[in-house]
Amino acid sequence: MRWVVAGERFGETFGTFALADSHRSKLVTASREGEAFDVETGLPASMRRDEVEVKSWFEFACEYADMKWDDSSPKYRKSLAESLMTLTVPMLRSTYPGEPVLLRTALKVAFNKNARDREQTPEVKHALSFAAKASRNVGDLADPAVLRAVLRALELKLDGQRAATNTVRIRRTTLVNAITYAVVERKLLQSNPLGTVTTKKRKFVLHEVDPRSVVNPIQARTLLNAVEETGKPGPPLVAFFALMYYAALRPEEALNLKKPDLDLPESGWGDLNLGSARPEVDESWTDSGQASEEGPLKHRTEEEGRKVPCSPELTAILHDHLSRFGTAPDGRLFRGARDGGRVGSTVYGRVWAAARARAFTAEVAAGPLAKRPYDLRHAAVSTWLNGGVEPTRVAKWAGHSLSVLLRVYAKCLDGGEQTARDRVAKALGGS
Repeated sequence: MRWVVAGERFGETFGTFALADSHRSKLVTASREGEAFDVETGLPASMRRDEVEVKSWFEFACEYADMKWDDSSPKYRKSLAESLMTLTVPMLRSTYPGEPVLLRTALKVAFNKNARDREQTPEVKHALSFAAKASRNVGDLADPAVLRAVLRALELKLDGQRAATNTVRIRRTTLVNAITYAVVERKLLQSNPLGTVTTKKRKFVLHEVDPRSVVNPIQARTLLNAVEETGKPGPPLVAFFALMYYAALRPEEALNLKKPDLDLPESGWGDLNLGSARPEVDESWTDSGQASEEGPLKHRTEEEGRKVPCSPELTAILHDHLSRFGTAPDGRLFRGARDGGRVGSTVYGRVWAAARARAFTAEVAAGPLAKRPYDLRHAAVSTWLNGGVEPTRVAKWAGHSLSVLLRVYAKCLDGGEQTARDRVAKALGGS
């Protein structure tokens, strides 16, 4: 079929006469109703199809990871790559013939701006070549069957078991943001296809602290004493765990604490002036090429710090640590035994496990009480709240927003349960 717009000839071929005649009828109707025709496509506004670029999902995912790279922390870069890795596997037209773990390892390399152009092993090269050739196009997400496969994959671990709720939330956020980027900026999709697929709604909630994991002051002191008695690596880490319990520091904050950050009297209350953190992440995700590089505090810019009160007991522990172990050359209170770098989570994790085994009975140690070092931070915040410190101040000390604080620690605010029941009993008794 052929037609003319503004002196320019346009044509389109159809498989049957009926299809061609239907197209002609639409053009005639649009002309009679006075619609404006586009001089480039020859189509009226009601029939014009927005042109979209065709690009493979694999290539797009690499570009998306690169776009996010410069403004992201090393930890977020790694998390984003892991999410894109999960989303990419169901976007392949065929199943990888090798080990699934190898394919995922290769995909994490592809989504790492620092590592992608480095020399790779033959196995990784082969897996990346397969992913590039087998990748579907971004536009295929408009197919409900393809999109459902992606949504199903983001909820599962490699072994087929359901992934943790927070992991699923992070992956889904990555998918939503990537699709928005594909629609709005890259024009790879005409519209967001997520609204066209009906799926079971899952309620994502912030992880609430289990009160059973929170130690009381006596249990905390018992554990710190057990750390002191845990071989050679234990004593230098007593102050590390004490900072988490008495000041609610995150591990990456405590491990980057320097002597100039301490405002301590000889005894009594002091202050900790936090200005940076050192999250655990390998060098391939950092800008400096060094593992666990220093960065801003969580949810803060580089210029934003946080002041946390240092209780008299913690003040004494820090003085003892400085007199016994000194500091690293850059002033850090804690340093690795071998290279003086960041103390790894595996190191302090082993010390903590040994201390729990020493301090608790086998039955208690098998339970959730202080199972992880991070539970000490939870215990600190819970103690502050139940001690009557106003939530706004606790949120400021802990580096939380108020809403997150109250939701995460809701189950730990149970100190007044018996008082509340007594008031109900009194009301029912009429007195």
